[in-house]
Amino acid sequence: MSSFGQVIHINLFGESHGESIGLVINNLPAGLTLDKKRIEHALFKRRPKSNLSTARQEKDPYKIVSGYFNDKTTGTPLTILIPNEDTRSRDYTPEILRPSHADFTAKVKYNDSNDYRGGGHFSGRLTTPIVILGAICESILEEKGIIVSSHIASIKDISDTSFADIDITEDILKKLNLSDFPVVNSTVKAKYEAQILDAKHNLDSVGGTIETMIHGIPAGYGYPFFDSVESILAHLLFSVPAVKGVEFGKGFAITKLFGSEANDSFILENGQIKTSSNNSGGIQGGISNGMPITFKVAIKPTASIAKPQKTVNIETMEETTLELKGRHDPAIVHRVIHVINAITNYAVLELILRTEGTKWIG
Repeated sequence: MSSFGQVIHINLFGESHGESIGLVINNLPAGLTLDKKRIEHALFKRRPKSNLSTARQEKDPYKIVSGYFNDKTTGTPLTILIPNEDTRSRDYTPEILRPSHADFTAKVKYNDSNDYRGGGHFSGRLTTPIVILGAICESILEEKGIIVSSHIASIKDISDTSFADIDITEDILKKLNLSDFPVVNSTVKAKYEAQILDAKHNLDSVGGTIETMIHGIPAGYGYPFFDSVESILAHLLFSVPAVKGVEFGKGFAITKLFGSEANDSFILENGQIKTSSNNSGGIQGGISNGMPITFKVAIKPTASIAKPQKTVNIETMEETTLELKGRHDPAIVHRVIHVINAITNYAVLELILRTEGTKWIG
C-alpha cells in the first residue's frame, strides 16, 4: 500500500506516464495557509535543470482539488494533483526487463497488469507530491524551531566535508536548503559535476550518499522498539526510490570503536544536559535526546543506462541484450536529496504529533 501515517495519514497515487500523479493528506488541522512560494521553490530544486539530469521537463503545475478553501485548509482531506505533460511512452517495451528496475517484480506482483511506462507507480516521478508534502511539513516545523537540512556527502568516490567536521549553525543549514545542489565545501561541486558528466559520456551512471541533520528537535520524541525515531525515519527513507542504505550517527563506523570511544558522555551546558559527542546521532533508546539527529542514506547509481546489458525477454523467455534509449539521469543524488529532506520533514512532524497531537499547529 502506498500510504503511511497514524496522525497525518498520506496516500500516494498515480503513474509516471498516466494522466496525473498526486497525494491525499489526511488530518491536517483546519485554518492553515499553505506557503505556495515555499512549495514552488521545493519543486524547482527537485526538477531537472541541466545536462546533469534527464531531458524530461515537467513544470509540475500542481492543483489542490479538495481540503482547501479561501486560502486555508478545511480540515478535510487535502488532495493534490500534478499532471504529467512531458511523457514519451514509446521508449518503453513491456517484454524486455530493465535491469535493477521494478519491471519483473511488478509483473509478478500485479499479474502482468502493471503500467510499465516509465516505471509506472514505481517511478521517481512519484516523489514530486512528496516534495509538496515536505514543504507543508517544513512550514509547520518552523513553529518549533526545527530545521531539516542535507548536503551531498559523496558522488561515487568523491566526498564533501561532513557535518561532523564543522560547527553547524542555523544559517549554514538554511543556506543549504536554498540550494538545488547543496554542498558544504563549495569547491567539491565542480568535482561532483565532472564525475557525473564523465559517467554520462560513458553511457553509465553514478550514485552517492546524502547526509542529513534534524536541528532543534528536543529530547523525548519517539518510542522504544517499533515506533522508535530510527524505525519511523528508516521506514520512510527506504520508501524513496534508489535508497539502498541508511545509517544513524556514526553508523557502521561505530563498529571500529571501543565502547569508551563510542559512548556519548553527558555534560552540562548553560544548565542543559547535552552530550560531548554525537556518535548515536541524537537518538538513544529510540527516543530523541536533544542533540541534532543525523543520518546518511546511500543512493544507488541510476538504473537506466545506455550501455548494453544482459536481460530477458519475458514473453519469449529468451536471454537478450538491452540498450536503453530515452531520457535518463546519469545521477539522481542531486535531485533525490530534496526528496530526502521532504520525507524527513514529514517523518519528524509525524513523530512529534504522535506525542503532542495537532492542537499546537496554527
